Amino acid sequence: MNKKKGPVNQTNIKNRLFLALGPGLLMAGAAVGVSHLVQATRAGADYGFAIIWVLIVAVVSKYPFLEFGPRFAAATGTHLITGYRRMSAAAFWVYVAITFGTMFIITAAVTIVTAGLAEQLFGMGWSNFSWSALIFATCVMLLWFGRYPGLDLSMKVIISLLTLLTLTAVLIAFGAGAGADAVRTGAPSYWNAAGIAFIIAFMGWMPIPLDAAVWHSIWTGERSKQTGSKPDIRAARFDFDMGYGAAAFIGLLFFLLGTLVMFGSGVTFAAGSVAFSAQIVDLYSQTLGSWSVPLISVAAFITMLSTTLAVTDAYPRVLSELWAEVSADGGESATRVSVYRLGLFAVPLAALGVLYFTSDAFTLLVDFAASLSFIAAPVLAWFNYRLITGNQVPPEARPSKGYRIFSLCCLAFLVVFTLIWFYWRFFS
Repeated sequence: MNKKKGPVNQTNIKNRLFLALGPGLLMAGAAVGVSHLVQATRAGADYGFAIIWVLIVAVVSKYPFLEFGPRFAAATGTHLITGYRRMSAAAFWVYVAITFGTMFIITAAVTIVTAGLAEQLFGMGWSNFSWSALIFATCVMLLWFGRYPGLDLSMKVIISLLTLLTLTAVLIAFGAGAGADAVRTGAPSYWNAAGIAFIIAFMGWMPIPLDAAVWHSIWTGERSKQTGSKPDIRAARFDFDMGYGAAAFIGLLFFLLGTLVMFGSGVTFAAGSVAFSAQIVDLYSQTLGSWSVPLISVAAFITMLSTTLAVTDAYPRVLSELWAEVSADGGESATRVSVYRLGLFAVPLAALGVLYFTSDAFTLLVDFAASLSFIAAPVLAWFNYRLITGNQVPPEARPSKGYRIFSLCCLAFLVVFTLIWFYWRFFS
């Protein structure tokens, strides 16, 4: 009896892990966009290996607070927004303020990069605003009819393709001896106002903004509805680690690509989204060959389109859950769907308004949006820590003592680095 029971239990565990897989890669798809194609590549191109520590610290310091999202969802059967409301009215309304203060700018920032890649790929001569409007219309249509399952499937394919292509480009660049050249080239100082500002912007979205913890907790619930299987802590963490690991690894690849191909070359990235997009594609063509340009152009565009698609889905979904928390009907299913669909139109329209006035300031918009995410990070990190260690979570699902100490150290770093940014920004 015991011999037969073991394999069955092992099979059940594998099935639960497989059924849970999806929200983590969806989170990675939302992250692998501006932070990777733009910020990580710029970091390598401008500073080389001198600031690789920033990437590593960003990945390590955000890990626990992002992991708390799916852990909370698996342990309680609900998402972080409900947790914030039950924790305190102050936490809930602070999160509301952070969401409304960032969602339009972040949505605009990811879309303008997609627009630049679209123009670089198709060469229609359209403006960033025109491409952005078309991209939003496409995303709204896909989400209106496809909802979560279509989003889930497309992200798994796109992330796999991008990882393979970028890894190939990096390996070829190393094989050509670019690594030794990058090490020998002296890096400029980054301990100045401009350097600190860029580091903050780089860390803001690398590898994933902390806002995504809320998105992940909601997507975990959607995945559970899709599969009919509620994930346990082990399965939820497995899904998270897969997605987070993929986002961190791809971020490293783009950083290496910028370092190996552009650092020390005297070439700097353009300020416009179309010219910047052309330079990104050129990075691949320099290493893989000119034959790769069409393939890379398509892959980069699809990657950014998937990011825009994920963000376009995430914020309306957040709005529907926020409404459910404050509505008199307790968040009836029909009401949530109505608010979600209203948000599908309202958020892109507001983001288009942002782009109308800022589309010519591409890098400025991206840096500003990423900086907002980093400044909000210590607040969201503290909320998530309090939730996962509080009474809403069963004792067996709470982090261990060692993990709590590690989390508090990461929180301290986020606070200290934010204070450094404020000093350099206002007093230096």
